[in-house]
Amino acid sequence: MMSTAILLIAHGSRRSQANADLRVVADALKVRLPEQIVEIAYLELADPGIPAGLQACLDRGSRCIKILPYFLSAGAHVTEDLENFRREFVTKYPEVKCQLCPPLGLHPLIVDVLIDRLKESI
Repeated sequence: MMSTAILLIAHGSRRSQANADLRVVADALKVRLPEQIVEIAYLELADPGIPAGLQACLDRGSRCIKILPYFLSAGAHVTEDLENFRREFVTKYPEVKCQLCPPLGLHPLIVDVLIDRLKESI
């Protein structure tokens, strides 16, 4: 059976706490999706970088990787930068299926999250 991995990607920050948030989200994904490999990577400013994250998925036995952007919109980072990393990886490893998932963006639950954040400030 093909082992699926999720590579959760954030922009990366000079602030270590901002980067640590991605690990918390990844740990929550692991609980909800225990049958899948979950790794993290950052576009810039923090390690591991995206090539290292993709390699970690491969090293753990995955032959199907879903790149999951922890980004709000499909800006240049998602539509160009992440796609370039994906394309470079599958050129090097054509036997691996590697898919770029949509960012958080226009998902209907985003409004619920925003309302929760508004209530937290009251």
